[in-house]
Amino acid sequence: MRTMVFIGTSKSGSSREAIRAAERLGFYTVLFTRRKLNLEQRAEFSDVHELISIDLDDVPSMREKIKQLQKQGKIIEAIVSFVDGLVYTAAVLSEEFCHTDLSKEAILKMEDKIQTRSALQKTPFNMNYAIYKQGSLSFFIEENELTFPLIVKAPHSAGSKDVLKVDRKSEFESCVNKLKQKYPGSPILVEEYIDGPQYLVETLVYQNKVNIVAIIEQEISKEQRFIVTGYSLLAKVEEHLYESLSRAVISIIRMLGMKNGACHLELKFHKNQWKLIEANPRISGGAMNKMIEVAYGINLAEQIIKIAIGEAPSLQKTYKKFVFTQYITLASSGELQLVTGRNRAWRYEGVDDVYIKPKRGTYLHPPLSMGHRYAYVMASSSTKEEAKTIAKAAAKEIHFHLY
Repeated sequence: MRTMVFIGTSKSGSSREAIRAAERLGFYTVLFTRRKLNLEQRAEFSDVHELISIDLDDVPSMREKIKQLQKQGKIIEAIVSFVDGLVYTAAVLSEEFCHTDLSKEAILKMEDKIQTRSALQKTPFNMNYAIYKQGSLSFFIEENELTFPLIVKAPHSAGSKDVLKVDRKSEFESCVNKLKQKYPGSPILVEEYIDGPQYLVETLVYQNKVNIVAIIEQEISKEQRFIVTGYSLLAKVEEHLYESLSRAVISIIRMLGMKNGACHLELKFHKNQWKLIEANPRISGGAMNKMIEVAYGINLAEQIIKIAIGEAPSLQKTYKKFVFTQYITLASSGELQLVTGRNRAWRYEGVDDVYIKPKRGTYLHPPLSMGHRYAYVMASSSTKEEAKTIAKAAAKEIHFHLY
């Protein structure tokens, strides 16, 4: 029985759509998850043929489970993850049990922000940065000639949780001390804050060839954290922008050593130079897979699975649309009583998806990470401006009523 093992998933979004894609491709799907689901919750995962509750940090236990699956006669063709922090583990296990080549060294570099910076050392793609380990913070600032504002990051942070902008020395000391308490013994990455338009680039690498699948402009809310609230997928990109951005992306991916697999880069154009903000060894989560499908007719999650089993991806665009996704965050806290406006949002011409994440009774609050975006509206059009206008107008119809 052709089998694919997934390590971790979200209830919705790119990681879940990957499981559905594997099922469509004829695989028996096995999910390793930290979740312990009751029967009602299990029914929500009908595309998962076998669900195994396990500690995803316990690699030896996962090895034993994989061996058990093989003894049952299941032919495991790949072990994959579309979840932050688990992609490397999946690549290691897949190489061990399935003899796949998913560029595990490159994945490891991307999962560690300090290793990413080190791989790009002495290139124009890095902004000024320094690594704090221990000792006087005042001396650290002086020694590294750091000027505020600065960005402070935990090396393995995900979804903006531990990425903080600081404008003065007192904030810097407070943030570093908080991160040191949260991650004892871990170094802290400190970067120069740079302005400029920010783009997300989704790529798929197969046999060393870097394919740029989608270029997305990001709208970022700068409250307590950097939260992306708007994504504008560009069906057409000005030639000079595409050429300079694609050159930078291909150079960065080659320096990181990715030969087979998916990754997305976030970059800013600052003082006539592309600067890497982050590199992640997977497709973006949330609405990204659906956005690309609406824009081009390409199910990127499905193509990533093909690469995992050694097949060539199919990236032919069947059409081209501009797509905008507006995420919804809250300014206040409370227990969710009711969400209204979903049907009104769907009535807008051009709306492709309306997604509400939390259920009644969930405690909601202003965003401290990307996981605290509670809904989105996706719209498409033949123009960038119209797609954006539709999505933003429809999103205004949705209201969260809190206790």
